[in-house]
This record gives sequence, structure tokens and C-alpha cells, in this order.
Amino acid sequence: MKNQNILVVGATGRVGREMLSILQEIGVPAQNIGVVASERSVGQTILYGKNSLEVKDINSINFSEYDYALFSAGSAVSAKYTPKVAESGCIVVDNTSFFRMKEDIPLIVPEINFDYLERYNSKIISNPNCSTIQMVMVLKPLHDTFGLQEVVVSTYQATSGAGQKGVDELMEQTELVLHGKTATSHHFKRQIAFNIIPQIDEFSSSGYTKEELKMMNETKKILDKSDIIITATCVRVPVIVGHAVSVFAQFDKPVDIQLAYQVLSNFPGVKIIDNPERYEYATPIDCASKNDVYVSRLRKHPDMENALSFWCVADNVRKGAALNAIQIVQRLVAQR
Repeated sequence: MKNQNILVVGATGRVGREMLSILQEIGVPAQNIGVVASERSVGQTILYGKNSLEVKDINSINFSEYDYALFSAGSAVSAKYTPKVAESGCIVVDNTSFFRMKEDIPLIVPEINFDYLERYNSKIISNPNCSTIQMVMVLKPLHDTFGLQEVVVSTYQATSGAGQKGVDELMEQTELVLHGKTATSHHFKRQIAFNIIPQIDEFSSSGYTKEELKMMNETKKILDKSDIIITATCVRVPVIVGHAVSVFAQFDKPVDIQLAYQVLSNFPGVKIIDNPERYEYATPIDCASKNDVYVSRLRKHPDMENALSFWCVADNVRKGAALNAIQIVQRLVAQR
């Protein structure tokens, strides 16, 4: 990675800054990093270790100078620019939803389906939805062991999943409510402070939100199993960082709970915190700034031998977005 030239598009956003933080952690030199953001941020500087990176306008960039481009600037930007970047020979990892369900674009979680890249002749690689990533990280080893049939998932998603505006609205509303004032919602459809909102993204004609459909459709594509039955309910909660998902899954085979613990313990990127007697289970605070997906409350259904439930949490900005994209790049570099 140290010799690779990497462009971060959307560098001033929450995910973009997390990408830069991780790139610094793994030792990519400042001179190998280019940063791009919206017009209002052009000319600003971003601290990168002891160095400062100047934010450039995307139209001023010679994409052929870069080996990889990490996009996290919204679907409209990705739709307009990523084909141009790919045509220059630079490999794009896109963090928006724009390419995820396109048949000719790979949708990758490195621990699960990196080898799927061999099926595609594409210089654009799509990063999955944040909640989907953490859920499939747990489902994959269970699916390989017992054969996945059906999933019912409810999410508890942090405000950072809606960007910095979402976090700011939570903080502003919380202060207003604590001082006895009325909280006004601008970014979310309802008050988020001291509340939960059963809507993430817009509603579709089916009654499901786009976020729920993302989880349902992306899971099938990542696991390469179109006949999984999935239903999702996605909920915004007054948390800053860390998504949680509650999953009920049915399998082809009877579930051996000890074997389930074993395969999850052995799966890279998954950690188990599950000791109910000592009240040991993972919460969003536990996963903040961590790379792993944490699994808790793993339990076999008392009346269904082929079903189990689990709870998992992950840092949605890190593993759910920035880290997953960089792990894809790391694998590609190692493969060359």
C-alpha cells in the first residue's frame, strides 16, 4: 500500500476522514494521497499525521496519476465521475449505493467474496451498505455451515449513518430538549433526540424503505444466493456511532449452537462477546473505532431446531464504510 497513489473523493465528510485516518494508520505516505471534496471545501487543508493535504476540485485531477480512488461523495458524484476515473486505468471503490445492484459491478466484503472479482471485468468495485456488511459477516460462516434459508432483521442505526448532518441534528436537538425547548427536525423526518424513527431513506411503493431493500437485495448478491427470503426493518436511533442489528435466521440443517460459536470464532473480522450471566454483550460504545463485527446474544430457537437469533454491532463509519473499502484495496495490492 505504501507505494500506491490513492485518491479520496469526499475527503471532508465523515467517511472520507475515516478513510484518511485508516490510510495513515497503515502507513500510506502523505505524498501518495490526493483529496477531493465539494467546491466549498476546495483550498482547505486536512491534517494527515504531521502533514497537511490540500483539498482539490475533482475537475482538476489527472486520474491516471492514481492507482486507486475511494469515492464517498454521494451517488450523483459517483455516477458522473467514476466511469471517467475507471477509463483512466484507476481502480474505483465506490461507497455509494449507485452501482451496488448493477449486474456488471462486483459488490464486495473482502472476508466473504473477494474471489468474486474474478467473475467481473470491471475497474469499479462497489462497497455494500453499512448494516448489510456487518450482518453478512455473521451470516456467511453460519450459511456455509448450516445453509441459510430465511432472515428477519431489525436494525438500530446510528445518526452518523446519515452523515455529519445527522450527528449535528442529534446533538442540537438533545441540547434543546434538555433545556426545555422544542426540537425542530431538518435532516430527519421526525425528532431523533430521545426518540427512534422507523424510517431510513425514502419509502418505496412496496412499503419498504430503500434502506430496507438495500439490505434485502445486497445480502443475496454478496452471498450469491438469490433464493434467501429476507425481510428488514431499519430504524434510526439516537446514537452517534455504531449500528446494531437483531437477526432471526432459519437454516437448511438443525443448528448446533456450539458449532455456531466455533465457526464464528474462527471467521476473520468477527468477535464474540456473549456471557449473559455476567451481562457481557456488545453495544455500540464497545465497537466505536474498532475494526471487527461483534456478536452477542447467540441463541437457538426453543421450538425450531433449524433457527437461531443473534445481535451484532459494528462501527458503521469504519467497518461499515471506510475500512471495508480500504481492505478491498489492500487485497488488490497484495494480489498484484
